[in-house]
Amino acid sequence: MEMLILAGGFGTRLKAAVHDVPKPMASINGTPLLNLQIDHWIRQGQRSFVFLLHHQADLIIDFLVAKSKKLGEYINITWIVEETPLGTGGSVSHAIHKNNLTGDVLIANADTWLTGGLDQLSRSKGAAIAVIQSSDTSRYGSIVMDKNYFLIKFVEKNVNLGNENSGLINAGLYKLPTSIFHSEKTKEFSLETEILPQMSSKKLLKAEVLNGIFFDIGVPEDYYKFCEWYQINEKNE
Repeated sequence: MEMLILAGGFGTRLKAAVHDVPKPMASINGTPLLNLQIDHWIRQGQRSFVFLLHHQADLIIDFLVAKSKKLGEYINITWIVEETPLGTGGSVSHAIHKNNLTGDVLIANADTWLTGGLDQLSRSKGAAIAVIQSSDTSRYGSIVMDKNYFLIKFVEKNVNLGNENSGLINAGLYKLPTSIFHSEKTKEFSLETEILPQMSSKKLLKAEVLNGIFFDIGVPEDYYKFCEWYQINEKNE
């Protein structure tokens, strides 16, 4: 199964901490985040990657070329550079059409770290979204599922809620059928606000509840938290 990695964002909120490289290349104690991510995904069994790029794509491509040479022929790394930003949904749709992908694909955010989940999601029957418990849903929004784990509602994030609203959040990892993108043209749109809510309203999207740790390094505070956490836990990774 191909894994599409969303890695083309501008990383605007992280500029105060990471200003000289694109967000996926942010230094984690001296090592690019993307280097840690690829190794982590490979340890979970993934062998084929397609990186969806736009902002400072050349820097990421240079890294991917060098990384691919180190890993050898058993790991397949390719990339697609978008001429204009297409959003999360547009990026995935563009890649599916450009590479003539069929069946199911895995989709991941380059800047979201999960301690596991690929195998669990890959074995899920049908379309699936990884969700994880969070003590603060205000930044991410939350999800509501029925007793059979089908998503029925996405609750918008609300920064005014503070840290008091715990619940399940979207962990930024998906297994989706390419067929849902076949009618989409190359345009900018959001996976999170268009495709996923449409699927959940029809009960076509099942939640896979993950155990473990979740980090989104998109803001400086969480970026520094992840650097500290990884330094302590890297021997276990």
